[in-house]
Amino acid sequence: MGLEEITAYILIGAIIFVLLVGFIVYSKITRKEEIKPITVTPENYDLRTIGITEIDRMHDGSEFEMYLYRLFLELGYSCVYKTTNSRDFGADIVFTDRDGIRNVIQAKRYSEDNPVGISAVQEVFSCMRYYKAKKAIVIASAKFTEPCETLAGINYVKLLDRSDLISMIDDFKRNDIQGVRDRIEAEPRMILESWSEANSGVLHEIRKDYKAEKYVKRVMGK
Repeated sequence: MGLEEITAYILIGAIIFVLLVGFIVYSKITRKEEIKPITVTPENYDLRTIGITEIDRMHDGSEFEMYLYRLFLELGYSCVYKTTNSRDFGADIVFTDRDGIRNVIQAKRYSEDNPVGISAVQEVFSCMRYYKAKKAIVIASAKFTEPCETLAGINYVKLLDRSDLISMIDDFKRNDIQGVRDRIEAEPRMILESWSEANSGVLHEIRKDYKAEKYVKRVMGK
């Protein structure tokens, strides 16, 4: 075998090797792109193509906030703002409803089996005075815990859970803007039984920490 033949075989082998490595790298990149979560940005989707499945696949809560921000703009609300990701004081979105009342929204994109806890109500309720809002809403992609619902009911905070969100999305896709607005602006569930009870001087029963009481009595000699 001559030198020219050996050189030709080496060149062919090198070309085959490069093509094989390129194919392997391309296959890995393609597989990664197929399984990675959906990336939702203002530029890459039609709002009416987003359903609860796409929301569950979002990377994080900021994408859910952007979706809701765009949704409230599409619903025709006035003075709709998305707050900054840091130092938002508990509000993700601020808007003015049809009655001219400013609302603050806390958005929670949780997995379906991870209910939203009491901190969501605490955060959105505590920021109302900062934003000079009169109403507070929590919109979540999951259910709420019982303590969360209790605190919301006492403080008149509106809770919209996963089923509410799905209904809002479905109504929006059907172009039932009125239906979505009615659900958002419906009065929150109030736990107090009557107006007289709301103005009663009787204090709620406090669940005491009896271990703490026993400890303090012991160390104070009482």
